[in-house]
Parts: sequence; structure tokens; C-alpha cells
Amino acid sequence: MGGIDSDTLYGTLNLLILRTVSDGALHGLAISRRIHDDTADAVRVEEGALYPALHRLERDGLVEGSWGISDTRRRAKFYKLTRKGRKHLERESERWINHANAVAAVLGRPGAWSG
Repeated sequence: MGGIDSDTLYGTLNLLILRTVSDGALHGLAISRRIHDDTADAVRVEEGALYPALHRLERDGLVEGSWGISDTRRRAKFYKLTRKGRKHLERESERWINHANAVAAVLGRPGAWSG
């Protein structure tokens, strides 16, 4: 198993976004709120990080955006996972879990993460 590189650390936000939209299309604010809620308030994704990440994911073909109306009746761009994005999510989830298990082992908690 290789070490944790900067792409892995950088890719954590991408992974959280991809997982969040894997159940259906969401607009940016809903993605941010869902990540915040799913992490029991431990992770806050600020707009300054979220939207550049969404644009990169869209550019790379991992999510697809389309304009619609939010639940507050505002125009918003909704993002959904593409087939390429789903494959990427599966691959990177496994990689992240392997890294988390390696860190857990060093911290004396082997097997703390399961896939």
C-alpha cells in the first residue's frame, strides 16, 4: 500500500461531494448541508471550496449539472453523479478506507474502518 499523497488529501472533498450526490441530484447549498448533517456537524464545506470543486468535478465528467428550481423557488444548478463519477467514487472510496485503516493502525485502532 502506498503513502497518502496530496491528491488523496485534496480528493477528500471530491469524495464527500460524489458520495453526497450518489443518491440523487442536489444543488450546491443542499450538498453542503447534507455533508454537514451526515458528519454530525464535524465538516463544514464553505462556498469558496464547494463551488470550485463542483466545477472541477463537472469539467472532469464526474458530475453533470443542470439548472432547475430549488425548494425555496430559486434558480439553482443541480448536480448528479455520472457513470464515470460512480466508478470513480467506488475506486476512491476503497482507496480512502485503506488509508484510514493504515492511520487507524498507527493510532492503535486497527480495523476501525470497514468498507
